[in-house]
Amino acid sequence: MQNTEYLALYRKYRPKSFSEVLGQDHIVSVLQSSVKTNKVSHAYLFVGSRGTGKTSVARILAEEIGISVNDLYEIDAASNRGIDDIKELRDGTRVLPFDSKYKIYIIDEVHMLSKDAWGALLKTLEEPPKHVIFILATTEFHKVPETIISRCQVFTFRKASEVVSKKMILDIAEKEGFILDSSTAELIAILGDGSFRDALGTLQKVLNFSVDLKGKKIKKINREDVKKITGAPKTILVNGIISAIANKNLEEGILTIKKAVEENLDMKLYFKLIIQKFRMAVILKYAPKLEKEMIGDISLEDIEFLKNLVSKDKEGILRSGALSVLLEAYADIDNAFISELPLELALVKIIIKE
Repeated sequence: MQNTEYLALYRKYRPKSFSEVLGQDHIVSVLQSSVKTNKVSHAYLFVGSRGTGKTSVARILAEEIGISVNDLYEIDAASNRGIDDIKELRDGTRVLPFDSKYKIYIIDEVHMLSKDAWGALLKTLEEPPKHVIFILATTEFHKVPETIISRCQVFTFRKASEVVSKKMILDIAEKEGFILDSSTAELIAILGDGSFRDALGTLQKVLNFSVDLKGKKIKKINREDVKKITGAPKTILVNGIISAIANKNLEEGILTIKKAVEENLDMKLYFKLIIQKFRMAVILKYAPKLEKEMIGDISLEDIEFLKNLVSKDKEGILRSGALSVLLEAYADIDNAFISELPLELALVKIIIKE
């Protein structure tokens, strides 16, 4: 038996049943129903970004159907993408299962298959042996031919929400013997960027490197520890943008962005943290009674910082309109050849009101 103490967290806590799958209730309920009613499809296509649970759900589905290890085949299309690989797979499908009702083929990163390989796979999907089930998984749905899609039941996996990811991080950290506060777990969830696997990878890095000056493990981890270990944007750089907006100081904002670029920060993450904090400022402005609800999600120092800005905001620049501008600019960041440009343009639009 494998020693779980040294397993990567994402492997150690990989869901082993449908009840343990996080954030994909819309998929789990349908698959559970199909298993109970014995209406399992011959081909599935699981679509979604990395780390959302596609292969985990595929394995769980296989187990729920009663597939033994001998009748479960996992193939990485990134390294088995040619026509000869698929022909070999097709020959294998003609052989009856060893000791299960079905043979299941899980093909990960299926979009990597060559054109000829797609053609060979299509022939099998058009007339699949009754004892074979295909589960195809991809992060790039647009690269899968329509002829393949039309022969599969398609399930789209949602990115991990920060709420669900945050709870997972708190639960697993506790199981590993560490204490994280809500704000710290939220930052790790944000760093995961919608991927359960990436969030757990970040958590593992933080747990591994959380030591004091004497090299002793620190069991209580705060947000600043996470920033130091992961290189996440410093509070001062995030607050600098909020302050620049509140004070209508474009020069201050541009200089703060310049510092962020010089520190080689992930601009998408930086932008996300700015939006998160700006949202808090808007809530404090229009719903001040919710201040108590924020305690734990952000530090008391940050709450005081935002309250001070809100109290001085006579022109109402800390408002939902500015937040909308930030959100629109954030949506453009993946397409920007200058990563900081969307944030700079958003500042111009909010402060100069172009």
